[in-house]
Amino acid sequence: MREAKPPPPQDFPPTPRTRVKRLGYRACYDRETVYGILDAGLVCHVGYVIDGQPYVTPTAYWREGDRIYWHGSSASRMLRRLKEGVPVCFTVAHLDGLVLARSGFHSSINYRSVMAFGTAEPVTGEAAKLAALEAFSERITPGRWPELRAPTKQEMKATLVMSLKLEEVAAKVREGPPADDEEDYALDLWAGVVPIRRVIDPPQDDPRLKPGVVAPAYLEALEID
Repeated sequence: MREAKPPPPQDFPPTPRTRVKRLGYRACYDRETVYGILDAGLVCHVGYVIDGQPYVTPTAYWREGDRIYWHGSSASRMLRRLKEGVPVCFTVAHLDGLVLARSGFHSSINYRSVMAFGTAEPVTGEAAKLAALEAFSERITPGRWPELRAPTKQEMKATLVMSLKLEEVAAKVREGPPADDEEDYALDLWAGVVPIRRVIDPPQDDPRLKPGVVAPAYLEALEID
């Protein structure tokens, strides 16, 4: 007799906003899954409401510990309002494959997604902001920050970094082959999954690059999960 599998951990206990109701068996509330999905991405979408009007803004992000960060211009309307304590909905999604079933109804996609709710807050203090920006640089291109010109005071003043603590969060994942109606498996029709993945192409030189300057070796090791 097989031993029953232990229930998956719920490091992020579901709330009325994060409990996945539709196909709830695809929900994940554990840190390993949530952090894995977040760390595999570079672009998020931040939803918020200003004066009754909903907005969704795509932006680059990074994670450190139990916090998500994103940055932008201090003049940004979104960031200026979020700085005031506006609630946000933060999402990340990865498309992993086309699921081609034997019917249009059961055709789908394989994906990994995360949704988080909370109130973002600004990173204050020049040292903390600089450390956050260094973490962002090292997240995208590990090894590049020490080579870069240091930010000027004006550049730091013009940059706002926001942080969201991961407390109310859930992941939802679909993987595997199609799930057709039993009678449809007898059809003479191809079905399966078309995998989709992201790739990094070779770097392209800036047209104004100084002669003799070559792409650094760390670019060859760049990966996207």
